[in-house]
Amino acid sequence: MQVILLQRIGRLGQMGDVVNVKDGYARNFLLPQKKALRANEENKKVFEGRRAQLEAENLSHKKDAETVSAKLDGMSFTLIRAAGDTGQLYGSVSTRDIAEVVSENGFTVNRNQIILDKPIKALGLTEAKVQLHPEVVSAITLNIARSQDEADKQARGENVTVVQDEALELETFNPDAEFEDARPEAESEGDAA
Repeated sequence: MQVILLQRIGRLGQMGDVVNVKDGYARNFLLPQKKALRANEENKKVFEGRRAQLEAENLSHKKDAETVSAKLDGMSFTLIRAAGDTGQLYGSVSTRDIAEVVSENGFTVNRNQIILDKPIKALGLTEAKVQLHPEVVSAITLNIARSQDEADKQARGENVTVVQDEALELETFNPDAEFEDARPEAESEGDAA
């Protein structure tokens, strides 16, 4: 289906572009969200009549987003989650969790604006992006810890999952090497008898 974009949409195009998209994407997302119009002669005329208004609205929203982005960019947010001794979370941190913690700190964002490169399933410091406008993206740091004390340690650069060292010792432990010394003595005693 061909649609006329009413705003910039990543990987599709700029405002005013006529693009081909799958029918379901157009019917279920672009058209209900008022992000596009069906590409026909009547809608092209409507778009050209409203183009100046749409560009002015877009510019206004972009300036607002840039103002918020200047405050939000580089901020760190702490999320307290239950995790095992190795630092593995019981569950994962979702975009909804991130949006809630950012909103609790005075910014208005929803989960659709949070961009994660990969799922967050372990303790530590993680980068995430907040897309405030199609052309404005802020980077934030998430400090995922089991307690506020651990979060403070992680913020200072300390590793809170010290059990990993013990797990490494267990992985490199070779029981055959430990008991080899005992076997020759037992055999030599048996030969002497």
